[in-house]
Amino acid sequence: MPKSQSTKRSLRKRKVSFSQILIMSIETLWGNKLRTGLTMLGVIIGIASVIAITSIGQGVQKSTELQIQALGTNVMLVTAGAARTSGISQGVGSASTLTWEDAKAIAIQVPAAKSVTAFLQRGGIQVVRGNTNIATVLIGADLNLPAIRNIQAQVGLFFSQADLDAGKPVAFLGSKVRDQLFSSGESVIGADLRIRGKRYTVVGVAAPKGSAGGQDLDDVIYIPLTNMSAQIVGNISLTGVAINGFWLEASDPDQLESAQFQVTNILRLRHRIRPPIRDDFRITNLVDIISTFSNVMGSLTLMVGAIAGISLVVGGIGIANIMLVSVMERTREIGIRKAVGATGRDVLRQFLTESILISMIGGVIVA
Repeated sequence: MPKSQSTKRSLRKRKVSFSQILIMSIETLWGNKLRTGLTMLGVIIGIASVIAITSIGQGVQKSTELQIQALGTNVMLVTAGAARTSGISQGVGSASTLTWEDAKAIAIQVPAAKSVTAFLQRGGIQVVRGNTNIATVLIGADLNLPAIRNIQAQVGLFFSQADLDAGKPVAFLGSKVRDQLFSSGESVIGADLRIRGKRYTVVGVAAPKGSAGGQDLDDVIYIPLTNMSAQIVGNISLTGVAINGFWLEASDPDQLESAQFQVTNILRLRHRIRPPIRDDFRITNLVDIISTFSNVMGSLTLMVGAIAGISLVVGGIGIANIMLVSVMERTREIGIRKAVGATGRDVLRQFLTESILISMIGGVIVA
């Protein structure tokens, strides 16, 4: 057999190792820095878009869930109906359809209720101390409020049962109100305020809580419900102490649905409501709100992530396009390699290695 023919056969049979293919791929990419960089940019933008949008969506979902959970995971809110003026609704809780006696009856008659706290709330209340004048939210409450709403005293104490029974003019401040009315280092306990022209004594300051449900929980002043009803709002109910609503804490989150059913029936009986008359109160179950919001946000995050994934697909198409152009430009190189013994599989492995390197390097840069 001629020597030239045996040499050709030996060349054709020689296998190209992966390390050689990897080295050739790196040399090729390095020799075309601009093209490689632009191709890699498409991958980087696609991966970064997916990561950023997914992270933002999950962050918003988690933040909102924490704000809602700050209201309590095993509580529900019962509010009075809406008053109407000239056919216009004044908002939930504006009517005098719930009383403190209703809340006390619920606490006794609902087995699923661990604790109940009534409240009477007004916004935009003028508070004056010295030359400082602010407007804040004033809440008349009973002694169960701190436990149900997780209100901790940072300085001093919440008002006492004796204060509630006597309707004393004492105030428990939110941290933001304290910062607005008092200078740093100034003594707060025992200081006097004027709320709507009436003198109140500060007995404590709440630890910061942030915002929840669109309400600043630190921009508030708590006073005894009895004082709020008698001195600030006035007794606007013929059957007892009118309230805007009450919070109910269930012994277990699984008991909330049962508690809601019991509360609805008891209030209907007390208010003599029979079909087709509508309920003059509204019940909000926070567990249902959290569950519904989580499902909605999960769907939105998935949808937006899928849209962002289009950028990733475009990056992949960009790599495929560049590889196709590269094959067309390197036909002579491919021919020479096949002439010296490289197989079609070896050529394919090199181009696949180049595309994988571009994708991996782009992913590493984003990470």
